[in-house]
Amino acid sequence: MPCDIVFLSTADWDNPFWTNKQHVAQELASIGYRVLYIDSLGLRRPSVNHRDMKRIVRRFLRAVSPPNQVHSNLRVWSPVMLPWHDNIFIRKINRIILSTGLEVWLRLLKFDRHMLWTYNPLTTEFLDITRFSYRVYHCVDEIKAQPGMPVELLGEVEKQLVRNVDIVFTTSPMLTETRGNWNNNTHYLPNVADYRHFSKAQQEQTKVPPDLSVIPHPIIGFIGAISSYKIDFQLLRRIAEVHPEWSIVLIGEVGEGDPWTESTQLEGLDNLYLLGPKSYQTLPAYLKGFDVAMLPNSINTYTDAMFPMKLFEYLASGVPVVSVNLKAVREFADVITIAGSPEKFIASIESVLAGNVPSLKQRLDVAAQHTYEVRTKKMLTLLEKVCGE
Repeated sequence: MPCDIVFLSTADWDNPFWTNKQHVAQELASIGYRVLYIDSLGLRRPSVNHRDMKRIVRRFLRAVSPPNQVHSNLRVWSPVMLPWHDNIFIRKINRIILSTGLEVWLRLLKFDRHMLWTYNPLTTEFLDITRFSYRVYHCVDEIKAQPGMPVELLGEVEKQLVRNVDIVFTTSPMLTETRGNWNNNTHYLPNVADYRHFSKAQQEQTKVPPDLSVIPHPIIGFIGAISSYKIDFQLLRRIAEVHPEWSIVLIGEVGEGDPWTESTQLEGLDNLYLLGPKSYQTLPAYLKGFDVAMLPNSINTYTDAMFPMKLFEYLASGVPVVSVNLKAVREFADVITIAGSPEKFIASIESVLAGNVPSLKQRLDVAAQHTYEVRTKKMLTLLEKVCGE
């Protein structure tokens, strides 16, 4: 199905915390598709903080520049959009801005037979999707359950989008069930990982970074966004207090995606270490220093529909995994340890530290089956069946 792809993301390309969007776009480009990656249009209302203000200034500066070529087949465009999407007049202005700008760049880049690959549930508010030869909606989150979102609008418009695309890919059983009610061509493909990258944690030449190597073992670690709508801060505090001899290490930005995060529960604990965000390239080295990798998520509407990207990254690194009872990870109970309460979570870590874990080969085999290369091929095969040649 040779065509060029307009890739409407909900994450900026240069965000250090890469998500499905950047990885999928990169994979599509690597197998020969020409991709115009459109940075996030800012679904969440902006807050008055340094991070949001810095992003707004950066976007205005980029608006006067042409799409940036980051790969031989991949360009990144950062249109300036007004963030108050719950206002109908603002949405009309944004539709003119995006549609006009996109038409200009498609002509200049000589894109042909355009495919729309979108992650944005408000897509039909910004674009006439019927102008595209094929339409894909990759639904990876229950976005309206995130803080600061225009919930009522998202609920109405996303249904319209799902009903009018050719195919829907989802990353969790819950998303598959709900979106499948609106489109029969809805397919569940869980989140995956860059196996080659994260398996570097097992290589002898990979060295644990200095800021982690000085922390005493056992190290119980987490890598990801440290935001209150995702992470159970009370659970983390409980673990640290029950086992003061354990080191609880959190790698990531506090409040990522949720500037209203209140993190006082993580303060005043001598054995809890906030190392801050780290570059994607160094994550295998940090994982090498973990004794246990954990998924200490809150259980709520958002996480019920979430498949944690970290699962297969952890497994590929060879580190044993302990998770709360997330719906999406239950099918992998043979390679991870799942706990349904704080007490069981702590007991599970104790058990893993005592050596009660699935074999390394078993864990690595599962991780090797869930890669971006494998999943992208599956998606394209399904797309061809639905749309034809």
